[in-house]
Amino acid sequence: MSDKKAKLILEPSGAAHEFDVISGTEGPDAIDITRLYGDAGVFTYDPGFVSTASCHSSITYIDGDEGILRYRGYPIEELASKSTFVEVAYLLLYGELPDAGQLSDFNRIITHHTMVNEALLRFFEGYHYDAHPMAMMVGVVGSLAGFYHDSLDIFDSRHRDICAHRLIAKIPTIAAACHKHNIGEPVMYPRNDLSYSANFMHMLKGTPCDAYEVDPLAERALDLLFILHADHEQNASTSTVRLAGSSGANPFACVAAGITSLWGPAHGGANEAVLTMLEEMGSVRNIDKYIARAKDKDDSYRLMGFGHRVYKNYDPRARIIREVCHQVLEKLADSNNPLFELALKLEEIATSDEYFVERKLYPNVDFYSGIIYRALGIPDNMFTVMFAIARTVGWVAHWTEMVSDPQFRIGRPRQIYDGAPKRAYVPMEERS
Repeated sequence: MSDKKAKLILEPSGAAHEFDVISGTEGPDAIDITRLYGDAGVFTYDPGFVSTASCHSSITYIDGDEGILRYRGYPIEELASKSTFVEVAYLLLYGELPDAGQLSDFNRIITHHTMVNEALLRFFEGYHYDAHPMAMMVGVVGSLAGFYHDSLDIFDSRHRDICAHRLIAKIPTIAAACHKHNIGEPVMYPRNDLSYSANFMHMLKGTPCDAYEVDPLAERALDLLFILHADHEQNASTSTVRLAGSSGANPFACVAAGITSLWGPAHGGANEAVLTMLEEMGSVRNIDKYIARAKDKDDSYRLMGFGHRVYKNYDPRARIIREVCHQVLEKLADSNNPLFELALKLEEIATSDEYFVERKLYPNVDFYSGIIYRALGIPDNMFTVMFAIARTVGWVAHWTEMVSDPQFRIGRPRQIYDGAPKRAYVPMEERS
């Protein structure tokens, strides 16, 4: 708490109300309006919560104007170049980078939690063969509470750890099983001798007939994408997990709620939408036409993968992904991939066009991630699932932080009611 104060004067009465101003380690101050309704009898109105801080958090810091993203204080660029996803998961959960012994223990725990109860796999038999993987993810992840209910006391720190470990470990197994159900292949069991990312590729691409050898570049590229997607402050899905968890719901149900929120094309489905957009364009020759449509205020068309709700500068994750995209396509796909060529040309034109520069519509992380996933042989309908695998770490870190917060309380947003005022009931025979 700082010594700063904020004063609200309500007209025409002139009544004045004073509120504390809260300062974080970095970022803008916040006015503590906890007492606003009780003292002044009014609410704040903030559609989309663009100016509202709903919690304290020490997990992720973003400065959208400067293009900064840090996990627990560490720049994303350094973590992306020096860490593994499992190491970053430990950092997000526990606040510090692990030493060699801690990382070894944590990796062993995650590795030995990757299997799921065999009965859980029979859930997939109830889904149609072409069900969207995200639909299956929502149902199966939510059902985990029915199988692992031995450690669901959310106020027991040991139980919270066990739930976090189970979720981080089992999400890739469930995700790969969704894909196997879609294509009619048998589920592949996890292997304890593989890394987190290599194990997922083994379960996704392998069959009982042939051992699947994971290319080291594919393994590193996937690990990098998981790091970049692991957390992103109070986004829609993380806020959903927190709101669901504020009622005391178990973490499996909360993460299932987060997956539901992530499913939307404006959130986790954006990278799939980028590929759809590029395929619709078809050729570099058509770029000008689509850019003209994006500029036309009377046309609802917009370029996917450009601009971000938070970043008013170049998305730092996009810079990292762009470099890796080149490497993956050069080794694992056609370096003259028309979609990648089209994406690069679109980026070049859009980032030099006055219209986009003035509005700071720079490429974001989704612009390249879908192309990388496709180069790795991951189906388009699994792109959002890939996001969910990575973001589960952030979700459980935020859930744990919220539940252990002394100010933990159920979320209950307010509203401005603009419906009909009180009116008398009209009998059926008198209605017209």
